[in-house]
Amino acid sequence: MSPLLSVVSSLALWVGSALLVASVAIIRPRRLYGLWNDLRDRLWEIRKPLAALVVVLIASAIGRSSLQTVSELFGLQLTWAIYALEGNFVAWLQATFGSPQLTMYFSSVYVYGYVFLLAFPFLAYLALPRTTTVKRLLVAYALNYAIGLVLYTVVFAYGPRNVMPDMVTSLLFTHNPEFMALTGEVNEPTNVFPSLHTSLSVTVGTFAVLTRREYPLWTPLAAWLAASVVIATMYLGIHWLTDVIGGTALALGAVSLSYRLVDEE
Repeated sequence: MSPLLSVVSSLALWVGSALLVASVAIIRPRRLYGLWNDLRDRLWEIRKPLAALVVVLIASAIGRSSLQTVSELFGLQLTWAIYALEGNFVAWLQATFGSPQLTMYFSSVYVYGYVFLLAFPFLAYLALPRTTTVKRLLVAYALNYAIGLVLYTVVFAYGPRNVMPDMVTSLLFTHNPEFMALTGEVNEPTNVFPSLHTSLSVTVGTFAVLTRREYPLWTPLAAWLAASVVIATMYLGIHWLTDVIGGTALALGAVSLSYRLVDEE
């Protein structure tokens, strides 16, 4: 079995199991039963924002490499500006808090926890009687990816693990080399500003707070996972603090725009 297939299989197994447990514990069987009965109608209702997200994801997958070339040639070269702004913060973070236990935790959260964090809200909000929230979620996801792709093209910047290899260790790959097969398919070394892991995680956390009445158990879990992913991006040496701040701003803007674009039913 190839390394990529092995990681994808493991990811599907663990995330699928987590989704099953969370669905029963948080969404609850009655809502799941209602979703099963009305699934076709609800999917039809959300067809437009779902299609928009799919188009953005396909465009990102197809155009990523070409746009990175454009970014390298014509983009704003901000690597050293970011380094001058925050210095050795990421190196300090690793040196101060680095441990095998934290590395294992943040590596797992960065890959498995992140996928679960993005997947579960879609299922949970689709199970609600009205589809307004799931439509807003899909629009927010699409905005994150679309705006993020534009910013990745405009800004050319390497991550701290590339700039300070003697001070910052690529902990995700050092301790989990099999993850390189997966991240290599979706990331470029210059895809650092803003951090999409941060923006999408903060987006989910924000929605969890806004829907705390519908899913009170989901709110603290989503907040914990989102915060863990945000910290993981820096702890693992992948992103700068500047990328995280930019990702947070992108998330809040995307959520706000999604509420403006999708009216209450």
